[in-house]
Amino acid sequence: MKQVQLSHGGGGEETNKLIHDLFYRHFKNDILIKAEDAAVLQTQGKIAFTTDSFTVSPLFFEGGDIGKLAVAGTVNDLSMMGAKPLYLSSAFMIEEGFAFEELERIVESMAKELEKSGAKIVCGDTKVVPRGSVDKLFINTAGIGAVMREGISSQAIKEGDVIIASRDIGRHGATVLMAREGLEVSADLGSDCETLWPAVEALLAENISVSALRDATRGGLAAVLNEWAENSDVCLEIEEAAIKVSDEVQGICEMFGFEATDLANEGTFVAAVAPMHAAFAVSALQRFGFCRDAAVIGRATTQYPGKVVLHSAFGSRRFLDLPKGELLPRIC
Repeated sequence: MKQVQLSHGGGGEETNKLIHDLFYRHFKNDILIKAEDAAVLQTQGKIAFTTDSFTVSPLFFEGGDIGKLAVAGTVNDLSMMGAKPLYLSSAFMIEEGFAFEELERIVESMAKELEKSGAKIVCGDTKVVPRGSVDKLFINTAGIGAVMREGISSQAIKEGDVIIASRDIGRHGATVLMAREGLEVSADLGSDCETLWPAVEALLAENISVSALRDATRGGLAAVLNEWAENSDVCLEIEEAAIKVSDEVQGICEMFGFEATDLANEGTFVAAVAPMHAAFAVSALQRFGFCRDAAVIGRATTQYPGKVVLHSAFGSRRFLDLPKGELLPRIC
């Protein structure tokens, strides 16, 4: 099997061949193929800018891979600020000996994911390092987006705002754990890894009054809600029965002693919207297959500012705290 060699990162003929025959072939656009030291971009108005690094293990899992994760993760961070994703950079740190077949599969996955938002990879970098310096492959992506709606912020949530979850939770964390431990679940369990811009764009197009958006990645739903409560100095009162958790994810949680609200997601987001727009927001989201389970899960009050209160189906209530410790290392 053809493998990546140190010479592919040396800046010479092998590097040139890798860039042109693999990256340019899949990411080709007018800006990238100019092969300049920096991309010159045309933008108007305010922009959002984000960066992230991806080190998931294993590289391939049910529902995605590190490449899909890298593109979706960066595009989603832009989307959560009401920004249309435009341009991405992509840097690869590749371990010597990594299989070309797997690298191409990852690059193809990235190209396919880019099509969902229309964003382009316009610059990048490749480093090949000796065996053992990295674990197979790390990817860094940065993104620029055009802000389509200003004022969306974790500090903008107001008393009365309704909290909406776009779908069921915990799928990514449970899927990566299952793959890492070699577990077999006799059901359909896959990562929720997905580009969220189409759903966010629909909310903006419907003129939904959105206070805040956040994708529930590391730390899961619990982390998002606690950050919002603290940043906006409100109490978020959440109905536990309204939070959708698949039977497969619930089974994984019971097996390992996890809470689904703490598990990572990669295609699930939370929205805080004005109460008069809640039904419209849920309806707009449910038009998308990956948001068919969108539902209202709670609302903002002044009961316990800075806290998240979880109401059970039995009438009891408790504080939902931030996750503690590292539940699952290297999930994204």
